[in-house]
Amino acid sequence: MVRRIASQVHKQAARLMRANYIKKEPVWFQAVLEHPPLPLPPRAPPVREDNPSLFSGKARKPKTEPLPIIYLEDRVRRQFFRDHPFEAFRPVSIVEGREVEDEHSIRGEVWTRLAQRGLNPSPEDAVCFAVNLHKSHKIALSIAYTRAVAEYRSLRAGHDFANTFARLEAEAYGTVFPSEIDRTFEKEDAVYQSADRKVELDRGALLARKRWKAILDVDSGMGEFDRGQQYTRLWKQGIRPTYLPGDEPVSASEAGQSMEQEPAAPSPEFIKILNRNRP
Repeated sequence: MVRRIASQVHKQAARLMRANYIKKEPVWFQAVLEHPPLPLPPRAPPVREDNPSLFSGKARKPKTEPLPIIYLEDRVRRQFFRDHPFEAFRPVSIVEGREVEDEHSIRGEVWTRLAQRGLNPSPEDAVCFAVNLHKSHKIALSIAYTRAVAEYRSLRAGHDFANTFARLEAEAYGTVFPSEIDRTFEKEDAVYQSADRKVELDRGALLARKRWKAILDVDSGMGEFDRGQQYTRLWKQGIRPTYLPGDEPVSASEAGQSMEQEPAAPSPEFIKILNRNRP
């Protein structure tokens, strides 16, 4: 017996019995027919007894690839840009919004003229109009395409003529339209000015930070730092420090008189300062 898959053993046995290769029916044959094994996976090709390729040895490869998805709009769009290649250079925004744009209200049998959607149609409007004529008005696709292209060219020509005469009228009244080269120079100058402006802002921010930096006067008479020894000596003599601006230094006699008149103990904050400055 030819080696087969386990789920197809009963089928091979049935074929051999029909060919009188197996004279006696196997004991398990009826039990397997009543309780057949699990079928093959869905992608496996089923075995057909009437397929002549099984006997010729040329098995056909199963088609497991999906069929190509083709829309009528793709065919019309491909032909449109083949006839109008320069329309592909027209700028189009491909930025999607937060919501899907609603379908235009003029469609179906109501849409009989391309101008119903505006006097400045886009290539996509011409493609949709040709398909709409074919589907909604039962017009042959070739005739619908010819009509859509004719109306598209007419509307585009009218739009170009209107823009040309509007420009001539504006120039007659003194309007000066910059050329593309001038616009490029203006954009370049704007980039340079923005860089200079950024440098000025950074410099201003740096000066603003330095404005709050402590600036000490070298000639203020503070002298060298003595690690708080002079401060401690005056404290032991009973001289109370004063932090008010413009105060004159107190002599020892005046300090003694002030202590006799108003003796006072050092405050806790003053003791903390002394402990920090103590060597």
